[in-house]
Amino acid sequence: MNRKPADPSLDPRARQLLRTLIGRYINSGEPIGSQTLARHAGLDVSAATIRNILADLEDAGLLSAPHSSAGRVPTPQGYRLFVDSLLQVRPLPDSDLARLRGELPAGSGTQALLGSASELLSAMTHFVGVVSVPRREQFAFRRIDFVPLDGARVLAILVFADNEVQNRIVQTRRPFDSGELERVANYLNAHFAGRTVADIRATLLRELRTAQTEMQSLLTQSVELAEQALAPGGDDMVLAGQTRLMGLQELADLDRLRDLFDAFARKREILQLLERTVQAPGVRIFIGEETGLAPLEGMSLVTAPYVAGGGSGQVLGVLGVIGPTRMAYDRVIPVVQAAADALGAAIHSES
Repeated sequence: MNRKPADPSLDPRARQLLRTLIGRYINSGEPIGSQTLARHAGLDVSAATIRNILADLEDAGLLSAPHSSAGRVPTPQGYRLFVDSLLQVRPLPDSDLARLRGELPAGSGTQALLGSASELLSAMTHFVGVVSVPRREQFAFRRIDFVPLDGARVLAILVFADNEVQNRIVQTRRPFDSGELERVANYLNAHFAGRTVADIRATLLRELRTAQTEMQSLLTQSVELAEQALAPGGDDMVLAGQTRLMGLQELADLDRLRDLFDAFARKREILQLLERTVQAPGVRIFIGEETGLAPLEGMSLVTAPYVAGGGSGQVLGVLGVIGPTRMAYDRVIPVVQAAADALGAAIHSES
């Protein structure tokens, strides 16, 4: 995670009190009072001094006092300062790393790996695991077959280098017989296997412009079928663990919970949020209104891109965890980063 320096406007005592208060609030869910901080902050100061510092932190917008309670809770701004400069993130235990690698093995197929990754994120954090599906045009094409259907419709069967198979219906300008479809498939398989979908479509169109008369018919047919069969598919994402949010005190309001589940069902807004982080290296954290999504108010999203080979290769997508702002960030952040590394390595091995 890209860490920022501590806020220079906070002296060491204020930073220590804020760190201790947020840590204890994350564990308990109860407002934290000055007496509790006096016992646990490790500062040799009076309770009165602690109360004064807490009042200053509240004036700075980092803490709030709910209802008439004597205790305080962090605001989204307080959480932001906490995760940027006060949080101490420990490496993920070897047992958890082994679990991620063991349950995301190469050879499982990309779709199975995505499902396993979202389930693992949910199981290891007890929140919602989310993984964006890689665009198919990022994978090399292995082969294609065409099957004539009724009228001017053709079934295209695509096999990608990671062994994923997609079936797509192509609407053509005229009916194609089996011989024509076989000839086009043979041409595409012979000349384009091992190349990406985007490369195939661009090359076909370029070759059509320069083709001699005897090749014109085959290329015209190939372009018509390939343009639709190899068109980018709809992006999507895989979610797991939504029901884990139902027992959280932050979502006790049924209307809020319903709005959140509606956002999960629509997927589009959350997918757009994930895509904002595709080119950002490392872990990113959105807290509350930073997501720009009303249903995620009071929630946090911790994300990391997963990369082919788990290193500096091509970014395939983004995975993350959605949970309350009162989450154990020191636990969630290393889980998300390690899961991204493991998923990228496993998918890379597929192809």
